[in-house]
Amino acid sequence: MNRKLRKLHKYAKQKVDKTPVEPSDAPRITNDNVSAHREEVLSSARKYIYPLQHSKHRIVVITTTLIIAAFVFFMGYSVVSLYRLDGTNSFLYRVSQVIPFPVAKAGSHYVSYENYLFELRHYMYFYENQQKLDFKTLAGKQQLADYKKRALDKVINDAYIKQLASQHKVTVSNQEVSDEITILRRQNRLGGSEQAYIDALRQNFGWSTDDFRRVIKQQLLEQKVVSAMDQNTHKRAEAALAELKGGADFNAVVAKYSDDAASKASGGDFGFVVDPANRDLSPITTDALFKLKPGQVSDIINTGYSLQILKNIETSGDGKIKGAHIDFNFQPIAGYINDLKEKHPAHAYIN
Repeated sequence: MNRKLRKLHKYAKQKVDKTPVEPSDAPRITNDNVSAHREEVLSSARKYIYPLQHSKHRIVVITTTLIIAAFVFFMGYSVVSLYRLDGTNSFLYRVSQVIPFPVAKAGSHYVSYENYLFELRHYMYFYENQQKLDFKTLAGKQQLADYKKRALDKVINDAYIKQLASQHKVTVSNQEVSDEITILRRQNRLGGSEQAYIDALRQNFGWSTDDFRRVIKQQLLEQKVVSAMDQNTHKRAEAALAELKGGADFNAVVAKYSDDAASKASGGDFGFVVDPANRDLSPITTDALFKLKPGQVSDIINTGYSLQILKNIETSGDGKIKGAHIDFNFQPIAGYINDLKEKHPAHAYIN
């Protein structure tokens, strides 16, 4: 019995001896040394964190340097291509739509390069695709040089027109643009359907419908500026209309006032019958003429480039009209632009 007790005691002692004992050098963490211990752990980790931060910094520096270098190259290429090489390709046109490079200065106003390329590229598109003109030939290069000059002159003049419009508080609304396009489409000048209208713009000039609205808006602005500035022509038209309303003979008033030498001797007769799709007259003239009954005389019609008083002489059975008109031509816009140019000369940045 005693022998069994001794074996159990010996076995229990062995189990106790196998219990793990903490090493004598293990740190004891207390409330007094917890801060120091935490700093020791963090300091040992920093040797791994600092190199990673340094790598991130290098990546940021390299990336920034590459972006700046790419931007400088891009700007350098664009400037050389536009101002030295006179580039006109689609990429440069898109660049000019984003970055407002100037092509000229009209007085105190800058003219954007995008306006110049917009004007030039529709010339090029039409003659390349419709007239099959090769601009790489000698004749083509000469033709292109002429178009470039015309495009530059036009956008500079357009800038002066906008200044005149601002001075005389002349504006063109989106509705006025839509009304003008409606007249053109009603007279079948832009195709009979919406798709035909879109195709006609794209095939002839490479324009979208928004591009065409932009062109129409500039034309209307020019016309309204001339109308606002040329008050003498308005007074002449009003005097002629007053005589007609007072009972004066239409032919006599034509002879007295009309600026159209070709029809003046014939009582203002157009010399041909007019149908709704007639393209020998301005769209506004045709539209106003077909609103008149036989024998009726219109009020003053502003065609944009002249004032007119119209008469429906007779309407034929097929819907065509024999008509007459009294023309009052506006002064050319160039006269007003040149006056402004003398006071505030233009300076072009390309040849």
